[in-house]
Amino acid sequence: MVEMPATIRNANGIHCRPSAIIAKEAMHYRGEIQVVTDAGVCDPRSVMALITMGLHEGAKVLIRVTGPGERECCKKFVEIFQRHFDFPPLDESEKKDLPKVVAASLQQTSLQAQAPD
Repeated sequence: MVEMPATIRNANGIHCRPSAIIAKEAMHYRGEIQVVTDAGVCDPRSVMALITMGLHEGAKVLIRVTGPGERECCKKFVEIFQRHFDFPPLDESEKKDLPKVVAASLQQTSLQAQAPD
């Protein structure tokens, strides 16, 4: 297990679009990734979980990764969480992909909720 701190630097915090980018990236990792804050712990594969964490500019998070290539993965997610997102309006291909990412994230969250302990 590897843990690294990160500070949210995006002026608007981690809202819908950054959450979708984070979730899409997290879905590529086979191990476990957690985002830890004073408010709790979430799986960054879930757009809704990220949004409900209320990660505003200046918020401190701990990125926790367990699995293959955990150090590299953890560094990558620290960089993503500390990124300054500057979003222009969505282009047509992004508009098409965003519902897929959100749907995949919701499906992942649903499967985790149904999994026995």
